[in-house]
Order: sequence, then structure tokens, then C-alpha cells
Amino acid sequence: MINDSEIILRKTEITDLDFFFIFQLDKDANYLAAFTSKDPTDKAAYLQKYTRLLDDQTINMQTIIVDNNIVGSIAKFEMEGEAEITYWIDKKKWGKGVATGALREFLKRENSRPIFGRVAFDNFGSQKVLEKCNFVKIGTDKGFANARQAEIEEFIYKLT
Repeated sequence: MINDSEIILRKTEITDLDFFFIFQLDKDANYLAAFTSKDPTDKAAYLQKYTRLLDDQTINMQTIIVDNNIVGSIAKFEMEGEAEITYWIDKKKWGKGVATGALREFLKRENSRPIFGRVAFDNFGSQKVLEKCNFVKIGTDKGFANARQAEIEEFIYKLT
């Protein structure tokens, strides 16, 4: 397991986007994330979208670094006026405590509360991450998941 002290967060830089793009190409990761872009292989569209988001003052996007390697991203964004959390971890680091450690550290820096997290009904790993960081499941919703080409249920979590 990776200790929180071994996880470094820093403001995302445009050059980090190439790493993030590669991480999100993983089919298993896409399936679990569920609510992804229509075409995750379209690098130009990916870079255009996230370059624009880097300039958005309502978004706090951080790069996750372990052992001097970029291993993921974590961000706060706003949806319909409410703060939401999102993160993506390189599949090679799943199950090692990176997501939990990164989220704990991120929540020390990001003061928006309440803050919500949404996760596919069958993404048990991400559900555990949110629960370990004191998010409470408050409801469900349904939405079209591009990665599954179907409407699925998602769980809504809240941290106050």
C-alpha cells in the first residue's frame, strides 16, 4: 500500500494531459468510469476539452504523482451550481491506496462543501474510496453511460 505521504498533488499542467489521455484508453477503466466521452480514442478532442478546462477558474484540477511518476488526476468541478469530485487513476495503481490517499489530500486543499461524488452502481472500488473519505451515499440517479452504450444507475455520495 502507498502511504498518503508518498502521494504528491500539484496543479495540472498541459503536458500532463498526454498521460491522462493514455490512462483513460484502458477498456476496464472506461467501463468502470462509465460516464466517459463518446470516443475516448479521439486525442484531439480530449486535449481540446481538457486544455479549455485548465483555464476554468471553477475547476481545481490536480495531478497525482507517486515515486516521481504521474499516476492520475483529481479535480473539483461544478455541475448545476454544486461542487463535484472526479478522479482517474492509472490501472497499474488500482488497489494500492492511491485514489484514497489522493482524495484525502485533495480534500484538505479543496474547501468546497458540500461536495458530491457520483459512481456507477457496480464500481465497488470507487465506492470504497468515497466511503473511506467520509462521503455518505445519499441517493441514486440514472444516466446514459457512453462507455457501456446504455443507461445505468449511479450512486450519489455527499461530503459535508
